[in-house]
Amino acid sequence: MSERISDAELAIMEILWEESPLTATDIAQRVKPHREWSITTVKTLLSRLVTKKALDNKREGRRFLYSPIVERTTYVDGESQRFVDRLFGGKFMPLVAHLAEKEKLSPAEITEIEKILKDLKS
Repeated sequence: MSERISDAELAIMEILWEESPLTATDIAQRVKPHREWSITTVKTLLSRLVTKKALDNKREGRRFLYSPIVERTTYVDGESQRFVDRLFGGKFMPLVAHLAEKEKLSPAEITEIEKILKDLKS
């Protein structure tokens, strides 16, 4: 999948990564507590995601069932790399340094990072 997923489309993807296949009506009901989208809006977003090859749809009677084609981990990996490439020239350490300086890491968080780095070395 080469095309980017918008924030609105991502809300739909998150629902389908959690549970699928679902109908447009099922998705609209699940998204309603967070966003006031009509069924038409949900269907438009679903159509865009099918066009982007992020979702598959299968006809079941008079309705369509939607399922993700792209796994969440694959999407997160791609978006993470694009973020690092765009803002930090593809280098991970400037991102880590930036976050460490701005976030005021707690001793527990520093210990957790040290453990991750130690595990990566092994």
